[in-house]
Amino acid sequence: MNPASDAGHAGSTATQPRDSTSEMLLDHILSSLEDNKAEDVVKIDLRGKSSMGDYMVVASGRSSRQVASMSDKLVQSLKSDFGRASRIEGKDAGDWVLIDTGDVIVHVFRPEVREFYQLEKMWLPTGAHAQDA
Repeated sequence: MNPASDAGHAGSTATQPRDSTSEMLLDHILSSLEDNKAEDVVKIDLRGKSSMGDYMVVASGRSSRQVASMSDKLVQSLKSDFGRASRIEGKDAGDWVLIDTGDVIVHVFRPEVREFYQLEKMWLPTGAHAQDA
């Protein structure tokens, strides 16, 4: 599975309630990832750069099990707190999971897989570092 190519399909199946904004979703996602001990969380503002969503979040889990667990918990909380069904891909392998909420695209990687794809480098401005995004 290639996260860079699959990311272009974001937003195609997720439902979007009218009372939630992309910023509210982003805050919820960042909080959920932090609560579940995600590492190296990076948010990338896509507004004006891509029609696939407003934000992208990239995070790491220490193991395949943690990646799958964090992803499950995030999808469940988005459904219960926002009534939002998210599209999820890659959970069974646990190396990389894509969660498509429509407005925010979330990638959760094992560290080795994240280093291989270097997804942030494709979206961050030239010269910017992950912590600047």
